[in-house]
Amino acid sequence: MTPTVFVLSGPNLNRLGTREPEIYGSDTLEDVHDAVRREAEHLGLVADCRQTNHEGELIDWLHQAVDAGADVVLNPGAFTHYSYAVRDACAIVTTSGRSLVEVHLSNPAAREQFRHVSVVGPVATGTVAGFGLQSYLLALRALV
Repeated sequence: MTPTVFVLSGPNLNRLGTREPEIYGSDTLEDVHDAVRREAEHLGLVADCRQTNHEGELIDWLHQAVDAGADVVLNPGAFTHYSYAVRDACAIVTTSGRSLVEVHLSNPAAREQFRHVSVVGPVATGTVAGFGLQSYLLALRALV
C-alpha cells in the first residue's frame, strides 16, 4: 500500500497567483497541488492536498492524519503566528510518531516582525521556508 501524506494549506492560500505575487509568486494553489502530486508519485507517496480558511477544519484534518497514520506537510498561513489550537493539533501529529513539516512559500524571518514567531515550528519535525512552490516539494523529500 502506498503511504499517504496530508498536504494541508491554511488561510488565504486559495488566493495564490493573485495575492501579492511579488511575495508569493504567480503559481496558483492548483499549480502547487499538481506539482506536489507529481513529486509525491515520484517519491512513492500519495499526496492528499487540501486547503481551508477555517481553523477548526484544519485541526480536524490534522486529527485525521493522526488517525490515518499519515505524515503531514503543513503551510499554516497566518495561523503560524498565533494559533495555539493549530499548534496543539500539530503536536498530536508529532507525538503520535508521525512527521510534520512546516512549509512557507516566503521566508517569514525576512518579513514583518509579527511573522518572525512561529507557534508551530517548535512542535514540527522541521521547517522549509522561502523557496516558493519548491518549499512544498522539499518538504516531501524530507519525509522520505
